Amino acid sequence: MYFKGESLFLRSSCQKEYKIPTPKRITSRIKLNKMYRSHTCGELRMQHVGQEITISGWVQASRDFGGMTFIDLRDRYGITQLVFDMEDDDALCTQARKLGREFVVRVKGLVRERTNKNPNRATGDIEIEVKEMDVLNASKVPPFTIEEDTDGGDDLRMKYRYLDLRRGPVQANIIFRSKLALATRSYLGGQGFIEVETPFLIKSTPEGARDFVVPSRMNGGQFYALPQSPQTFKQLLMVSGFDKYFQIVKCFRDEDLRADRQPEFTQIDCEMSFVTQEQILQTFEGLTKNLFKETIGVELPDFPRMNYDEAMRRFGSDKPDMRFGMEFVELNDVAQGKNFVVFDKAELVVGICAEGQAGMTRKQVDGLTDWVKRPQIGAKGLVYIKFNEDGSLKSSIGKFFSEDELRAWGERFGAKPGDMVFILAGETDKTRKQLNELRLELGRRLGLMKEGDFKPLWVVDFPLLEWDEDSNRFHAMHHPFTSPKKEDVERMLTGDHETMKSLRADAYDLVINGSEIGGGSIRIHDRALQARNFKLLGFTPEEAEEQFGFLMGAFEYGAPPHGGIAFGFDRLCAVMNGQASIRDFIAFPKNNQGRDMMIDAPAAVDGAQLEELQIKLDLKES
Repeated sequence: MYFKGESLFLRSSCQKEYKIPTPKRITSRIKLNKMYRSHTCGELRMQHVGQEITISGWVQASRDFGGMTFIDLRDRYGITQLVFDMEDDDALCTQARKLGREFVVRVKGLVRERTNKNPNRATGDIEIEVKEMDVLNASKVPPFTIEEDTDGGDDLRMKYRYLDLRRGPVQANIIFRSKLALATRSYLGGQGFIEVETPFLIKSTPEGARDFVVPSRMNGGQFYALPQSPQTFKQLLMVSGFDKYFQIVKCFRDEDLRADRQPEFTQIDCEMSFVTQEQILQTFEGLTKNLFKETIGVELPDFPRMNYDEAMRRFGSDKPDMRFGMEFVELNDVAQGKNFVVFDKAELVVGICAEGQAGMTRKQVDGLTDWVKRPQIGAKGLVYIKFNEDGSLKSSIGKFFSEDELRAWGERFGAKPGDMVFILAGETDKTRKQLNELRLELGRRLGLMKEGDFKPLWVVDFPLLEWDEDSNRFHAMHHPFTSPKKEDVERMLTGDHETMKSLRADAYDLVINGSEIGGGSIRIHDRALQARNFKLLGFTPEEAEEQFGFLMGAFEYGAPPHGGIAFGFDRLCAVMNGQASIRDFIAFPKNNQGRDMMIDAPAAVDGAQLEELQIKLDLKES
């Protein structure tokens, strides 16, 4: 009854804001529901002192002091202290002592000023002198404490997620997510975008991550797939003449999981017609700035831009964290040919300078060396040069290079007395990736990733294709519908194998603090060019027609130039709040094995259901 009342209350608030008359029928329901509460547990202040109020919520904690009992009552708006005085009502005080944690109660009483105020609580200046109390529902002892810092482990909290969602920090994350979605709709709606829902039951495609498939009962032996993205549908909407589309949409990928991945996730999915890359970047830079300002009060500056090749050369990553320096410095021309075999055999010798870290102990340096040698990183070792405060120099390769040579290297790094240089060598791509990981780890250890510091960056001009030696074929860097840059179109249509490796795409990623927040591209809208791209990706004409004939056919009916972008909505929530995991911004997430611990899914289904779906499982005992 209360929840229905709350939704009506919220609806009536919106009607008031937008000057829509409130029907009398709704008003009467709101009054009726005040039997449960006249106020929330987070709104009472000194101006309410002396008023008789009614509040409802969950028992957070109780404190028994003999003649008086104090209860902290909680709802999603806050906590209010209740006071039960044995001298006023012995029976009521006795009843209060029997309340357990998470009991649901309704109380009626007088607001009064607290003698011992709590400055750390919004309602800390007042308390409720309770006159009446009803226990609306009892509770078993919860399996973990419903506090900001809980004693529950991840699996336990996931199993009882409905209890974990009562905790203040988790509720704050979910409420933030809601505010971000509303702000997104408000901004894009104001820019003329139309929200369109696209299908969840679609056709499986071979590109990208693995699909989740859904059997069709009415079409035996055939399957739908859950969409990894609404990509082809939003392109078809552009062909249909809806020149500005968006959707806050669920997507599904059957891939290995980590802190910033879930098998089902949410995108802010957008597409526009008759636009250039520049117009798209400006539009969605505007969206991002607006979201930061409206939800967390942060004014972002204009976003710098960096092309892909530069990002890889300077930071070893296409999503560099720009909150700190430590740019890469390449040393091949000065480090090779000196009879140090590690450097001489390497494709790339490259390093970074950690300012003020020459005081690192041998144990700390050895610890970093062991860290980069872990299988996850894969480096063979770590070279260091210490430029000590007293002007002296110490290096792990001092016997191979003169002090003058090493000082010359230091000048290239811009190293000062007190700085430390770290160097890796090996295959170009692997070494850059390894040094990027070292750079990020040093950034974490040295506290260079400041809370509340946001550094956005557009990374542009990605390669169109990447060659995979294992499968001996090209893969799309973004997806098969990405357009080459205009100046590369002719080379794509007529070029040879080596030419294909140098093709650039009209593709772009939005990076904030080292996380890829969004990515997109200008799309191919010409059938011949799309067919050529499918051929380069290893599709036969028959395979391309079977998989994507509907899209190429649509291109023959006046497809406009178009492009778009998709933001990782869950990841954006986490980055804006300085958190690494997206899990606590999803009401009911999966664990690292893709399981829902609360409802125990995935699970086996009834044999009769499988038979109806014409699916036969051959499960052999191990």
